[in-house]
Amino acid sequence: MYMKNNSFFLFALVWMLSIQQVAAQSPEPVDYVSTLVGALSKYELSTGNTYPAIARPWGMNFWTPQTGNMGDGWVYTYSADKIKGFKQTHQPSPWNNDYGQFSLMPITGKPVFDQDARASWFSHKAEIAKPYYYSVFLADHGITTEFSPSQRAVVFQFTFPETDSAYVVIDAFDKGSFVKLIPEENKIIGYNTRNSGGTPDNFKNYFVIEFDQPMDSYFLVDNGKLKAKEGLEITTDHAGAIVGFKGLKRGQQVTARVASSFISFEQASLNLNEVREKSLQQVADEGRAAWNDVLGRVQIKDNNQERLQTFYSCLYRSTLFPRDLSEIDAAGNRVHYSPYNGKVLPGEMFTDTGFWDTFRSLFPLLNLLYPSMNDRMQEGLVNAYKESGFLPEWASPGHRASMIGNNSASVVADAYLTGRKGYDAMQLWEAVQWGANNVHPKNTSTGRYGHELYNSLGYIPADAGISQNAARTLEYAYNDWCIYQFGKALGRPDSETKMYAQRALNYKNLYDPTTKLMRGKNKDGTFIKNFDPSAWSGEFTEGNSWHWSFCVFHDPQGLIDLMGGDKAFTAMLDTVFVVPSEEGMKSRSMIHEMREMQIMNMGQYAHGNQPIQHMPYLYNYSAAPWKTQAKVREIMDKLYSAGPDGYCGDEDNGQTSAWYVFSSLGFYPVAPGSGEYILGSPQFDEVTVKLENGKKIVITAENQSKGNVYVDQLRFNGKKHTQNFLRIEDLYKGAKLNFSMSANPNLSRGTAAADRPYSFSRER
Repeated sequence: MYMKNNSFFLFALVWMLSIQQVAAQSPEPVDYVSTLVGALSKYELSTGNTYPAIARPWGMNFWTPQTGNMGDGWVYTYSADKIKGFKQTHQPSPWNNDYGQFSLMPITGKPVFDQDARASWFSHKAEIAKPYYYSVFLADHGITTEFSPSQRAVVFQFTFPETDSAYVVIDAFDKGSFVKLIPEENKIIGYNTRNSGGTPDNFKNYFVIEFDQPMDSYFLVDNGKLKAKEGLEITTDHAGAIVGFKGLKRGQQVTARVASSFISFEQASLNLNEVREKSLQQVADEGRAAWNDVLGRVQIKDNNQERLQTFYSCLYRSTLFPRDLSEIDAAGNRVHYSPYNGKVLPGEMFTDTGFWDTFRSLFPLLNLLYPSMNDRMQEGLVNAYKESGFLPEWASPGHRASMIGNNSASVVADAYLTGRKGYDAMQLWEAVQWGANNVHPKNTSTGRYGHELYNSLGYIPADAGISQNAARTLEYAYNDWCIYQFGKALGRPDSETKMYAQRALNYKNLYDPTTKLMRGKNKDGTFIKNFDPSAWSGEFTEGNSWHWSFCVFHDPQGLIDLMGGDKAFTAMLDTVFVVPSEEGMKSRSMIHEMREMQIMNMGQYAHGNQPIQHMPYLYNYSAAPWKTQAKVREIMDKLYSAGPDGYCGDEDNGQTSAWYVFSSLGFYPVAPGSGEYILGSPQFDEVTVKLENGKKIVITAENQSKGNVYVDQLRFNGKKHTQNFLRIEDLYKGAKLNFSMSANPNLSRGTAAADRPYSFSRER
């Protein structure tokens, strides 16, 4: 498929025919994936804020074509015309930007380094962007660039036109970098230090590049200036190199094998062994197999090709982060550079995830489909706590000042409660207690900012100088419940767990009975004045009271009781979709989340941001499950697609994708840690979920269609099932779910008290 050929046109023809032949055969899961979903984004409006991550599942290094300028968080945008390089990236989101980055760019003509001068026009029609393989034609240079990565390395193949002026630019980026030429070995080594925070002082990303062709010419680059015949290495603000190859015939290929390490040059060379003796085809075949193994945990029978593409594209996004930051040393041991203390230490380390987003459905999805990976991630959390004194809340690669909450408690508790093992759970018990009662000395996003006030008053006051106080209070209450459940599961005494059970009810302290909504409260116990529930105010995080008032994941029944019962609660849920989307739009300076809610035309429902994503499932708690079914299907059909604008807001490290994966199967984890999934409306005719324990969950949806969104009947292992939830432990044993779908709601199913999902108030 990637064979050498003296004719570029013949090569291209053979390649395209082979791709068509594969597509004509029975597609495998990876064939449905588009890595470009969400790439039609910009600062003002996100349709995902993604880039094509060409990688292995949870890979240490991702590679992507670079259309943006060096340092631009929007590294690749679908609307761009030119490619400026092919970049190693560790970027989890444009808002957190990147670290461990450098790029390669093949060119013809003059040896130029400037990113705009070397850039080339390209077309999506001449671009192939698979999870395991990327190819594009650089029109200005007449070069086809292909690459395929392993976990820590990558193989590039550049197909040049006939020329004596073929070059490859190596850009180590600015803010401190080093490059050394080793011509006798056709090798370049270097490091970059550019990062966006969360790194120790000794942070470096070491790289090694080996070419399969002799370097006929070479130049060092010092802050944009070519340095011919002035040594073989350079350390400067912005280092780079250009290597040249002469006498190339049309269609001749130059291969570059590249690897990097956060530990050393020696470790980078070890990492290069992943691809050193392999062809591009071999690495791509291995990558394809790896992705099919991961994506193939879910097998779908359905005739709607677009839905299949949407599903597997979302599942792909759900298995990129958190990334595996560990490396394998010369003795075969797993080691890692600590992004917390700068030491090289044994064991696991994962990073590039924000728990504020991903506790909701991404980590529960890992527990269902990839539990052994989350076992490793939990060990990584143990190491993060040992190395920094805190569990991370937003890691990239170390602690970052981003978002709020103490949701590491949810990630840790849900993992243990769903059977994760192989790590020191007692160390994590110590960690969650510490994090609940302390705040990181340099980073208020880690631990609990305002914990003293929260612990003494039961809420964080609006007049205490702490931003997002109402949102913090609501999240801390859920986090306390998670700690309580974790402690109970560990068999810890009441002296350690009781106070967390008490604090889990602190959400009640912000409930305003006059508006039936959550409202900021002052130190003296009075609610803030001039309250506008639609205003995106300082009491909340990237949202308003309509979004946050339902963030009582662990106790919907308690919230129902506060609001006056089932009918009143259901009416409040309905109102979210009724209040015009433009309400509150002028309450503060515009942010993209506000614009994304407005243009989706679903009232105050803002699926493009995380706090409200669980809310459509809450009708199950107030005896109106058919409303969940209708709304969930509307959201899936309207707000998700396999196109470049396939999301309605930030994709956020797999969270928004995992919401779709769960919802399309017919259930969702409203309260991670509860042991339950809440029922929705399955979107596919038949799904088989292959569990790691060898069991299967088979889900069928009879009469399912775009119009038939209501669950008329559900049978669980052949028995009638009226409950609006599924117990995770029952699914782990293997299960058959047979949904009968209808165009009309079944107003009697799921309305009994016993049909309601878990709520903390019902446990007490």
